[in-house]
Amino acid sequence: MTTPRIYCSGPLFCAEEIGGMSAIAQQLEQAGFHTFLPHRDGLEPYVMRLGNTPLPGPLSGIRTRIDHAIFALDVYELIERCDAVVCNLNGRVPDEGMIVEAALAYAAGKPLVLFKDDVRAPFGGFDNAMLTSLVKGRIVGTLTEIPAAVRAELAGKKKSAVDLSADLVEAVRQGRNISRALESLPRRLGKQQWDESVVRQVIEAGLD
Repeated sequence: MTTPRIYCSGPLFCAEEIGGMSAIAQQLEQAGFHTFLPHRDGLEPYVMRLGNTPLPGPLSGIRTRIDHAIFALDVYELIERCDAVVCNLNGRVPDEGMIVEAALAYAAGKPLVLFKDDVRAPFGGFDNAMLTSLVKGRIVGTLTEIPAAVRAELAGKKKSAVDLSADLVEAVRQGRNISRALESLPRRLGKQQWDESVVRQVIEAGLD
C-alpha cells in the first residue's frame, strides 16, 4: 500500500503564514503521510522571494507564463498526485487561492479537511457557507486533530471517476510535465537561488 500524499493549501505570503502551513505539514508527516507544500515543493518560492519587486529583466516578459506554471503544477498535485487535501482557513478572511483549491478538491471528489484555529470569522462567528458546506460544516480546530481527520476522510471517501473539463485536463498535463522537470533538476539547486535559465527550462518543459 502506498503512503497517502496530502496537499496542504492555505496562505503563504509572510513568515507567520509559512510557519502555520509548515506546522500542518509537519503534523501530517509525523503521522506517516507524505505532503505537498506549495511554498516548499512548488514553484512559488521563486516568485515569493522577489516580493513586490519586478521580475529580473530577462523574465519580465513572461510573468504570466510563470503564474500559469504555478497554477498548472498545483492543479496537477491536487487533482492527480495527492490523495487528500487539507485547507487552512486561518486569517482575517480565508486565502483566495485556498478557496479555489478547496472548490477544485470538492469538484474532483477528493477527501477534504478544513482546519481553523483562528477566532476571526465574518458572519457572526461563522465563515462563508459556500466554503464550510464543502465539508458539511465540520471544521478541525486543532493541529493535532488533522491527521486523524485526514484518515477518516480517506477511509470514508469512495473513489469514483470524475469527468474533468478540457481546460482542467490540459492544466493537469502541463503540471505533470513541470513536476517531471523539477524532479530532473540537481537536488543542490535550491529554488531560492534559481537563475533565469532554470526558470525558463522548467516553464518550457511544461507549457510548450
